Amino acid sequence: MRSRAMLVFAALSGLIYVALGAVGAHVLSASLGGTEMAWLRTGLEYQSFHTLAVLALGVATLRSPSLWFYWSGVLLALGIVLFSGSLYCLALTHLRLWVYVTPLGGLCFLAGWILILIGALRLHKKASRHE
Repeated sequence: MRSRAMLVFAALSGLIYVALGAVGAHVLSASLGGTEMAWLRTGLEYQSFHTLAVLALGVATLRSPSLWFYWSGVLLALGIVLFSGSLYCLALTHLRLWVYVTPLGGLCFLAGWILILIGALRLHKKASRHE
């Protein structure tokens, strides 16, 4: 079930990424300024990379269930919502409160990558014991 949730999230995030990218390029670029478009692009860039990471974690946990990878996927997904989502909201609403949410998403990204590292190191130790 954990893998399925990660794969569903990755699919939805990828769908939103493509749709928002198209709307940004063809509709919003005419009405948003340079700063707002930069926020939008940054959000899309981070969403794309981390969506692929969540997808890879979902596939990896299908083969070898790992709590490290599961919680990493959770944190990366939360990072997408908080980091990229806050940049989208900032670009579209100009509400400055979103600038306080963005770093929380960044911290989720960092924590997620640290958990991937720990999980990978633990996999290596487990494999070494079996040789």
